[in-house]
Amino acid sequence: METTDQEISRLEAAGLPDGSSRRKIIHVDMDAFYASVEQRDNPELRGKPVAVGGSAARGVVAAASYEARAFGVRSALPSVTAKRRCPELIFVPPRFDVYRAVSAQIHEIFAEHTDLIEPLSLDEAYLDVTENKQAIPIATEIAMRIRARIKEATGLNASAGISYCKFLAKMASDLNKPNGQAVITPRMGPAFVEALAVKKFHGVGPATAAKMERLGILTGADLRAKPLSFLQQHFGKSGGWYYRISRGIDERPVQPDRERKSVGAEDTFAADIFDLGAALAEITLLVGKVWRHCEVKELRGRTVTLKVKYADFQQITRSRTVGLPPGSASEVESIASNLLEPLFPTKKGIRLIGVTLSSFDDDHHEDPDQLSLMI
Repeated sequence: METTDQEISRLEAAGLPDGSSRRKIIHVDMDAFYASVEQRDNPELRGKPVAVGGSAARGVVAAASYEARAFGVRSALPSVTAKRRCPELIFVPPRFDVYRAVSAQIHEIFAEHTDLIEPLSLDEAYLDVTENKQAIPIATEIAMRIRARIKEATGLNASAGISYCKFLAKMASDLNKPNGQAVITPRMGPAFVEALAVKKFHGVGPATAAKMERLGILTGADLRAKPLSFLQQHFGKSGGWYYRISRGIDERPVQPDRERKSVGAEDTFAADIFDLGAALAEITLLVGKVWRHCEVKELRGRTVTLKVKYADFQQITRSRTVGLPPGSASEVESIASNLLEPLFPTKKGIRLIGVTLSSFDDDHHEDPDQLSLMI
């Protein structure tokens, strides 16, 4: 959406930050989903610090229980660091087939209320309940019913955020975690954003937050004080987005037909790889996983991305886009192998390799590394 001062004036003149008094959006986010499933299924893990993924010596944490988070353990943290922070940490391997099955149960509950469901991952989604199947007029009541049904059906806790737009619904779902919910009304929206540190904005990563800080932007109020031209100068197309959300404006609809952007697989090794042959063998295995998934979903992508993480945690990606989608796993493997071979010989051991297939449609401009989903 193009942002102009006239457009902002039009929206604000309508009486609400997004120009709509009718939109009711819920963001549902499961609490420590993977870890909670493991604790549910194994009573011995309940009440203990649990990390899903990795091991005491290798890999990274995919998810952490709240008991582990109390020690500073979080997702994407190297397992060695996690174990140092929490010596009693228990590592368990991920069971994605189980997580997918539980996610399907949760989405069936969503569908009892609305067909406007936009999944973000296995454990979170946006729901537009403006016109819902049970004709419940109050969105907070719908959120409570959904959370109660999830607890009844799965034994797991969910948190929810309710607001008039997706950005604030997402922010609200974090306010009373775990096992809680919060609402940000249209009247509350702009003031809430103004008081919020920009580093806590959904979609503002550490690098962008640091850049904003260098520009004197620490809060939503600081962001709102900057003219549109300034934000576009320093942040390009994202400048318009920051300009709108600093005013509590987000007109993005809930998109139930949101398409998957990429399919990927990666593996962290028990011992660092220095040999090209061993790395190529890993490529074969990873491509096999990706291709099997794409076969089931009838997906064909034109962009192959290689991800390599070294022993010192330096990470690089290499991508190649071809004119026609590869028609077999061997073609994908050939492209990935060609991306890998120039990295050898290597003086640094490789601890992780990943392969992602993307550009499923006609979009030549997606960033496959940014959008990749691990399977």
